[in-house]
Amino acid sequence: MLEGDLCIVGAGAAGITIARELANSRLKVLLLEGGGFDFDPQMQELYRGEIVGQPYYPLQAAALHYFGGTTNHWAGWCSTYEPIDFEKRDWVPHSGWPITRADLDPFYARAQKVLDLGPYKYDAADWKNGDADRVSLLSDSRVVWTKMWQFSPPTRFGTKYRDEIVNSPNVHLYTHANVVEVEANDELTAVRSVRIRTFDGKEYCARARRFVLACHTIQNARLLLASNRQAKTGLGNANDLVGRYFMEHFEMPAGELALARPELTKTKLYGLDFVKGTPRGELALSPAAQRENRILNGTASVESGTYGEAVKSTFQFIDTTMLNAMRTWEKGGKKGPHPIAVALGATATAPPTKGPPRFYHLTTRQEQAPNPDSRVTLSAEKDALGMPRARLDWRVTPLDKRSMRTFYQLLGREMGRTDTGRVQIKDWLLSDDLTWPSFISGGWHHMGTTRMSADPKQGVVDANCKIHGLANLYIGGAAVYPTAGAVNPTLTLVALSLRLADHLKATV
Repeated sequence: MLEGDLCIVGAGAAGITIARELANSRLKVLLLEGGGFDFDPQMQELYRGEIVGQPYYPLQAAALHYFGGTTNHWAGWCSTYEPIDFEKRDWVPHSGWPITRADLDPFYARAQKVLDLGPYKYDAADWKNGDADRVSLLSDSRVVWTKMWQFSPPTRFGTKYRDEIVNSPNVHLYTHANVVEVEANDELTAVRSVRIRTFDGKEYCARARRFVLACHTIQNARLLLASNRQAKTGLGNANDLVGRYFMEHFEMPAGELALARPELTKTKLYGLDFVKGTPRGELALSPAAQRENRILNGTASVESGTYGEAVKSTFQFIDTTMLNAMRTWEKGGKKGPHPIAVALGATATAPPTKGPPRFYHLTTRQEQAPNPDSRVTLSAEKDALGMPRARLDWRVTPLDKRSMRTFYQLLGREMGRTDTGRVQIKDWLLSDDLTWPSFISGGWHHMGTTRMSADPKQGVVDANCKIHGLANLYIGGAAVYPTAGAVNPTLTLVALSLRLADHLKATV
């Protein structure tokens, strides 16, 4: 039996961030990690699941099951959610957070350091870097503006923060500690313990005054649903919301941009440097344009290329082979070109033209509308520890596709109105709102499944990430997102983890 004041299940970005914030406090913190310190195929196999909805990555490849979690292979893209992302939008069903962007701003600023980012600045004007060519493509931002990204090295939590966690006097790390059940009191009002099982069949429990599930968006839901000996539909699931509203970011080639005067148009701000990690911009629609056209938030990357050449979606491009190549490149000291840069060069169908590029590929990065039918449930199959596997039914809505098409129509109008260039929309995007191409793609970004809401009938956790109806159980990570925003989730995940850690410290 393990005992502590706080038990954190999962040592990825969320779990490690919370543990670090509580290190050197008077709390005894138990940090339970299912894997070890290195990749283990047997451990990774526990994440294999069933796919029954839209085509999706193999679940055992979409998240990593060892110390540091998926930060062991993330690419480091970081940007903030916009104020509109937190708002209730009457044209986006089930939208609205119980907190605002202003509530998260102080934690965004602190998260910059955790992720080894630069200053907390995300305006395009802040990143000219003394270069007159690093300016926005369109000077009029009333409809289209430039959304900025910063790049973490990327920070590998399992490497950078390992010694700090291991040497902490009050954080007690247990590896190979797979939690298979959360056990509540008889009244189902609080959690008493979590049950841990090993591959050799041994079991033991961890007790604490408070608990944080920080496994992973899919695994958090799986664990709550599988904790069904006392609550038949799963713990925290009185309103049948656990596992629902699974969201991704669409990342798909959607258009082409032809500049009217390439020799005069400045696009340097939008270039991607895999090695230096220089902040870059993407084209986005203003909040006013989103409201007027009743569409979701999204951006478009601007990548120079040859007109007509094939452009792959993220699902097609970033596969397990690419992830392995990226890890090998990094472990080898980042010598030579980045594997993605090599692959991009290999996909070109024609040599680059002389002079400034005229043609640019436009690739969508867009939020998915919250959808209760897009969900994680339990499979009939069990893993090696006897726990039901996850079953993912990823579903999309007509609003998702209509928003994407409207985005490019508005972008095309602005490019034409300002005589900057012309936009050609891909044929697949011009078809009806219900038909999606075979290369429908997400960004390996899992969000939702235990969404945040002030109303227990609309969400699983409250504004402090505590599960409704359970006095001492919290959720860490992107599982609590009510909406997905249009940017990579890690910066917001770390900011929310810092906020949760402050709440836990303040309510001892």
